[in-house]
Amino acid sequence: FDPQHFPYSPSRPYTPEPVSVDELQSMHKALHISRVIVVQTTVYGTDNSGALDAMKKLGSRARGVAVIDEKTPESALDEMERAGIRGIRLNLETAGETDPAAGRKRFQAAVERIKNRKWHIQIYTRLSVIEGIKDLVAAAPMPVVFDHFGGMQAALGGDQLGFSSLMTLIRTRKAYVKISAPYRSSTLTPDHPDVAPLARALVASNPQRILWGSDWPHPGIPVPGRSNSEITPFFQIDDGQVLNFLPKWVPDAAVRKTILVENPAKLYGF
Repeated sequence: FDPQHFPYSPSRPYTPEPVSVDELQSMHKALHISRVIVVQTTVYGTDNSGALDAMKKLGSRARGVAVIDEKTPESALDEMERAGIRGIRLNLETAGETDPAAGRKRFQAAVERIKNRKWHIQIYTRLSVIEGIKDLVAAAPMPVVFDHFGGMQAALGGDQLGFSSLMTLIRTRKAYVKISAPYRSSTLTPDHPDVAPLARALVASNPQRILWGSDWPHPGIPVPGRSNSEITPFFQIDDGQVLNFLPKWVPDAAVRKTILVENPAKLYGF
């Protein structure tokens, strides 16, 4: 988030605090993380120049996920691919888009747009939308990645609409899910014990379709009625603590290696 060099979109849903690539690298050094996925943020809309600049500074250890629209030319996608972009993101949740019918249209357009590329589609949405697009995801010719536990609410456990559909998509190798940002699913702090059963269930369904992510720098949630120019603070998250949840969720070291190393190497082309 670097508004000095890369101005935010006027139509952004919120304004985050500034944060630098150097701060990201400090976090990686502290946690002994060597690879990174730079995911385009909603505050920049379809202007991916800030993300691409960060990837250039991070070098060969970085890959990225872009946000595009119907106006983004194929030549720009070609340039992004050369720079390390390996997918496009649909952020329905931050935009407040909860209508499954609208989600279907967005997903179908995304499939059509990148069907001839070796890219994936990353979606941040909730389980009820996943329920409404499950057939499209199952039929998609490219990998699909669901952010942040697929939008599960930990307090509802396995009774949520869309829970079994997400499990089926993972088990049948039709989708990946990131066991990331547990604080977005949990109502219990600080250790989020209510998320642990969901993480274990997802891993048990198919560890080869599970990814881990830090969600750094932990953007806040836009507040309805608040001006989009007002600063929305980051969630105050202990990244070391979040990483340390993983061995509790996944006790088997070989499975953790699958999640942390092998799965992302395959999906992002490291």
